Amino acid sequence: MASTSETGHAINVANFEDLISYCIGYGGSYNPVKLALQIVAMQGLRTAAQGNIQNVNAFAVALINVINNRQIAFDPLKALATRIVNALDATNATDELVKDAKTINRKIQGARKTTATTPNPTDPTNPVPPVPPVPPPGPNPIPTPVPPTPQQISVSQQSYDSLLENFNKLILLVASEITYTPNELDLQVGTLTALAATLAVSNTAVINATTNLSNARITRDTTLYAANTGLYDIQLEVKKYVKSVFGASSQQYKQVSRIKFTKPR
Repeated sequence: MASTSETGHAINVANFEDLISYCIGYGGSYNPVKLALQIVAMQGLRTAAQGNIQNVNAFAVALINVINNRQIAFDPLKALATRIVNALDATNATDELVKDAKTINRKIQGARKTTATTPNPTDPTNPVPPVPPVPPPGPNPIPTPVPPTPQQISVSQQSYDSLLENFNKLILLVASEITYTPNELDLQVGTLTALAATLAVSNTAVINATTNLSNARITRDTTLYAANTGLYDIQLEVKKYVKSVFGASSQQYKQVSRIKFTKPR
């Protein structure tokens, strides 16, 4: 039901309230047998729908807040990861360990080093491409084709889950090096571990808030659009009942038929 805006749902509920008001105005002439079409039931449905919409709005605001909080928490991560690698490089760590740390950092940064693709004439698996023949002179010479420029391979892992996973890997890696004992507090393993835990909490908060909002929307959409029992289907039946009581050309039916409702596809 994501194709309909949140405003559209609220308009449906407001219009349903108008429909109830007209039905109340008909007095004793509006007296359906079906319980769901009776005034009290319609008022209860309207109240439930209003509450559902308020819940969706509240969960939407909560999601925005935790997303912003997560963004703030993760913002320094890329710069910090580079500092960690530089600090490791200044220790007695082996070249291989530093190389592994740089690989992880490239994933955190979202790119990796491009390898040169210059052909090696002695490598049979990478031969020099043949030189295209020079076209004969003429009024419209055929242009010499230009080989495509190798593009950087994207290994972007910019989702917050991946960022957190790679950051944890980097922490484990530097923690394995006994000479990695920086004096800078924010680079120390204990501080980094605590930061990773904080980042995990902020990421989980977004996941939970997303779930809450999704469930609230399901509840709202059930109240408004469920077959036979939803607000949308009830208003159709109310209009049919008014039409049956007062007639298709009656002013009463014209009143209620003018009230528009929309249903998501």
